[in-house]
Amino acid sequence: MFPKSLIDGHHRFRSGRLEHERERYQELAESGQRPEVMIIGCCDSRAGPETIFDSSPGEIFVVRNVANLVPPYEPDGEYHGTSAALEFAVQALKVKHIVVLGHGRCGGIAASLSEATEPLSPGDFIGKWITLIAPAKDRAESEAYSHHHAQGRMERASIANSIDNLRTFPCVKILEERGKLTLHGAWFDISEGALEILDKETGRFDRLP
Repeated sequence: MFPKSLIDGHHRFRSGRLEHERERYQELAESGQRPEVMIIGCCDSRAGPETIFDSSPGEIFVVRNVANLVPPYEPDGEYHGTSAALEFAVQALKVKHIVVLGHGRCGGIAASLSEATEPLSPGDFIGKWITLIAPAKDRAESEAYSHHHAQGRMERASIANSIDNLRTFPCVKILEERGKLTLHGAWFDISEGALEILDKETGRFDRLP
């Protein structure tokens, strides 16, 4: 049976948000989406970008994966979900901003710090995926992150590492150099609802007032 919580939620949507934003939905259906912002976030159910930024339909283009990671550019003919979403956002939608959004208490980051993690299945898909975090370990020990605890350092350093990986994509690098695309990092505190923004000059994450 389809989950009752989802059915009830859809009923609330139809009687609430849809009624208030019906013209917006009709416009989006007829003219398509034109978001200016892409967010690469985590699958964690506590850190939904649309909720954190109180976004209207069509405002942000979102891709979510375990630990909000961006892999490096690898045109090897394999399946690359995050890279495909990135390509579409940059080349087809022509977004102006890409935000890598991490969060506190991230399970993927915690797994990367554990030396005794057992595979969840014979495929060990998560185990392979979180190896992308490894290059962030040296950065996590830098002065910019020294005032955070170990997992907090890695959460923030991994965001910065994913931004580095974004620049390995030719389309991203070229557009950033031309001033047509801006890359950002942000970290969300689940317990307090606060947001920290990556300062590109200092490498530190500063909390919004």
